[in-house]
Amino acid sequence: MVDNAPAGDIHLWRLERKRHIETWDSGIGAELGGGRWNSKGKPAVYGSIDPATAILEVAAHKGFKSLDTVPHVLLCLRILDTSQVHVVTPASLPNPNWLIPGSPGQGQQTYGDSLLDLHPFIIVPSTVSRHSQNIVMSPTLAQVLFEVVLEEPFALDTRLNLPQHA
Repeated sequence: MVDNAPAGDIHLWRLERKRHIETWDSGIGAELGGGRWNSKGKPAVYGSIDPATAILEVAAHKGFKSLDTVPHVLLCLRILDTSQVHVVTPASLPNPNWLIPGSPGQGQQTYGDSLLDLHPFIIVPSTVSRHSQNIVMSPTLAQVLFEVVLEEPFALDTRLNLPQHA
């Protein structure tokens, strides 16, 4: 059992492009490009603890216009064994600058890779919303440790993508 695993149910929320829905759990996107907590070549699936943070994280990368015009699907998974979740706290990081928005460094990605080698799920602080958390899933280790409890078409509130005024 992981000492710092949270009590109670843990959900991973993810906003996925509809055209990629069949492979959402493969980690191929993060494997091809690398991410904040994984290097290129290491598959990882990024999500958030709550749906609002999942939406903000995708909007930070793609913009609200994309969420308004490109079909997306909102997914929610329930993690079946919370003892398999490792929580990363700001105090546990070797470099506090890893939590500042911007491009990750090699050290951060290597650190994340080592955590994903040991843990099916890691909870990390969000850089988009400092009081929120994301979950990074190792698709290899987590294969039978979650169930999808929600899969629905996502519809952005149109007030988040207002028309431009001349």
